[in-house]
Amino acid sequence: MPRPTAAQLAYGTATVVCSTLVMLLLSGTTAGLGIAVIGLAALSLGLLVAVTLPANGRTARARTAPAPRPATPPAPSAQRPGPRTEARMGQPSLRR
Repeated sequence: MPRPTAAQLAYGTATVVCSTLVMLLLSGTTAGLGIAVIGLAALSLGLLVAVTLPANGRTARARTAPAPRPATPPAPSAQRPGPRTEARMGQPSLRR
């Protein structure tokens, strides 16, 4: 099983803390059994949030298909330099 990322840990922890506080305030319970049930429910909710969060940004982007590239480049007459590129025409290129 891969290690959880920092984002997964942060979201899971925040979910546990917030959901525990909200459930305790809404229920108004003071019994030990009620607090234990609420804590268990908050832990399971935090685990669910942490597991369903994507491991990294690449997994969500990998599921979408990339845009198709044109087979041939457009004609040279269609490539007119804009105002930003005209100012940089005399500068050296970083491309090899």
